[in-house]
Amino acid sequence: MRTLCASTLIGEFFVIGFAGLVAMKDDSLSLTTVWTVCGVAMLLSVLLCGLITRPGGLQLGWALQIALIASGFVVPVMFFLGATFAVLWWASLHYGRKIDEAKARWAAQAQARAAEAEAGQPG
Repeated sequence: MRTLCASTLIGEFFVIGFAGLVAMKDDSLSLTTVWTVCGVAMLLSVLLCGLITRPGGLQLGWALQIALIASGFVVPVMFFLGATFAVLWWASLHYGRKIDEAKARWAAQAQARAAEAEAGQPG
């Protein structure tokens, strides 16, 4: 799960940066505001890569997805991109858990086979 979620978050890092470049063109927004908000969101996306398995990490990830969608009020294309990344975030969680479960099963089976092989050898 961690790999899929981290990949999604790194993609979001770049999208947030590009959205900041687009938002810079809006005369009603100061550059300081744009880059403070984008910088915090970009930093959060990178930090979340390491916090995914920690308590509250997944909830922070969902909060970032909601913030990305809400950023569509400033940069309209972000409604679409935010929703796309929210779906990718869900898929990363859903399929990542399935992959983790399958890996755990395979590891348990390999351990059982190794124990059987060791038990069957003369000592």
